Amino acid sequence: MSGDRRRVLKGAAAALAGAAIAGCSHEADITQIGPLKGNVRHAVARWTFWHLSLESLCQLVKQLGFSAIDLCGPDDWPTLRQYGIDSSMCNGAELNLTDGWCDATFHDQLIPRYLQHIDLVADAGYTNLVCFSGNARGITPAQGLDNAVRGLREVLPHAEARGVTLFMELFNSKIDHPDYMADNSAWGIALCDRLNSPQFRLLYDIYHMQINEGDVIRTIRDHHPYFGHFHTAGVPGRHEIDHTQELNYAAIAQAIIDTGFSGYIAQEFLPSPFDWDAKAQSLADAIRICDV
Repeated sequence: MSGDRRRVLKGAAAALAGAAIAGCSHEADITQIGPLKGNVRHAVARWTFWHLSLESLCQLVKQLGFSAIDLCGPDDWPTLRQYGIDSSMCNGAELNLTDGWCDATFHDQLIPRYLQHIDLVADAGYTNLVCFSGNARGITPAQGLDNAVRGLREVLPHAEARGVTLFMELFNSKIDHPDYMADNSAWGIALCDRLNSPQFRLLYDIYHMQINEGDVIRTIRDHHPYFGHFHTAGVPGRHEIDHTQELNYAAIAQAIIDTGFSGYIAQEFLPSPFDWDAKAQSLADAIRICDV
C-alpha cells in the first residue's frame, strides 16, 4: 500500500461513475495467457484497478485464470464469494496508514478494531489480515518495536484461536511514506521474533523494499520464513513490472517459489495505459511474467 493508494481511492467514486457511463464493464479483449503453471498463487490488489467495478475485476481475474483479490473488506466479500474468488489479504481493521502499532497512542483504538475484524475475517472463512506500523513521529525504532509488541500481544492470542494471520506491511519511507516505521526488513523481522507467533508474519512489498534497501532476492532467500505474502510493482514509478523498470520479476518470483513458499504473490502496480483494455492487458502480462 502506498501514498498512491490514498490518492487513487479519493477520486475513485467519481471515476467509477464516469466509467459506468462509458461502459467499461465489457469483457476486455486481452491476449490470452494460456493455462497457468500452478506454481504461483496469483492475486491482484483491488485498489490498483479502481477504474473497474469489483464485479468487473472479478470477471477479469476469472478470465485470466486465477482466483484471488487483495485488500478487500467485509463489504466486498459477498461479491468475491459470488465469483469464487478468495479475499487473499483482508483489510479494514486499520485506522489508516500513519496511525499504527508503533505508537501506543493508538492502541486503545486499534485493539478493539482488530479483535472485531479478526472475528469477521474468520467467520467469512478467510485467514489473512493486514496491519501497519504507522509513522514514528519521533519515536525511536527500538521504542516503536516495544510499542508494537505490547499492542499486538493484546490481539494475537485471539488471532491464533481463530486461525487468522496478521501481516505487517513493509513500506518505503524514502518516496511514498515518509516517517513510516516498518521501512526495512530488519525491523519487521525483529518484530516477528519478539512476538514469536505462528499467526504473525510480514507482507514483503517488493516495490517498497527495492526502494528502501534493495538486495531483494538475497533478502527473500535468507529470511523467507518471515515473509508470508508478497506485493509487486515496477521501480521506479510503481507501474508495470515489464522491461521498462529495473526489477527482474521472473527471477524474483522464481526465488520466492524456490523457498517452498505457498502463499500469494499479488500484483499491486498502477497500470499506466489510459484505456481499459490496455490496463487489462497489463495485468495479463504481469501474471505471465510471474507465472514461473
